[in-house]
Amino acid sequence: MKMILAIVSSDDSSAVASGLMNEGFSATKLATTGGFLMSGNTTFLVGIDDEQVDKAIEIIGKCSKKRKQMVSNMAYGVESHANFPIEVTVGGATVFVLSVDRFEKL
Repeated sequence: MKMILAIVSSDDSSAVASGLMNEGFSATKLATTGGFLMSGNTTFLVGIDDEQVDKAIEIIGKCSKKRKQMVSNMAYGVESHANFPIEVTVGGATVFVLSVDRFEKL
């Protein structure tokens, strides 16, 4: 058994949840905040059998889109006397797959 931790943009949260549910996966959603841009994220916890991991990751990838966003150089951590925008890529998904030694549903 595996546990997938998938961190996605809050903008993609509904699409990821729907994609997983449509394929029969159960997931727990947690509202989280990213440390880089302090933006809203959703972390999905998905407990699945080993052979289902690739399918779940495929769904998460299809539903999590990368996009460009303009942010202040101050938010980006650049020290400067002038505040100017910097284009960064946001979105997509960060996925961790963990082995589960024991699972109980009580």
